[in-house]
Amino acid sequence: MSLTENVVSVMLPVTDVDRAQQFYTSRLGLPHEGMTADGGARLGLGGGATLVLLPRPAGSQSESTAMSWRVSDIEKEVAKLEADGVVFQDYDLPDLKTVDHVCVLDSEKAAWFTDPDGNVLCIHEDT
Repeated sequence: MSLTENVVSVMLPVTDVDRAQQFYTSRLGLPHEGMTADGGARLGLGGGATLVLLPRPAGSQSESTAMSWRVSDIEKEVAKLEADGVVFQDYDLPDLKTVDHVCVLDSEKAAWFTDPDGNVLCIHEDT
């Protein structure tokens, strides 16, 4: 059996599982699906995929994009998420510039935000 035939789970390190779970459920609308044996929270990502918020010490988080959702209308999703309290990151670098929180890349548009622990999350739209 190939890995492409199986459902994926994404593991994100968080320092406060309750605070992170509140962010993912109230701001991003992910359904809570239960707790793990080690005190983590399991959230639904759709298509059977799962996000697991793992209790870990500060400093375990990645500075790179940890997870990205493909959306069909990035401007609409940015507006919706902002209305739900998500704060987007803006960049003005030589090779990465956002306008209204959205960066146009070669074959996609992208917008980034962080969870309460600093995990970098993204929404992107194929162009």
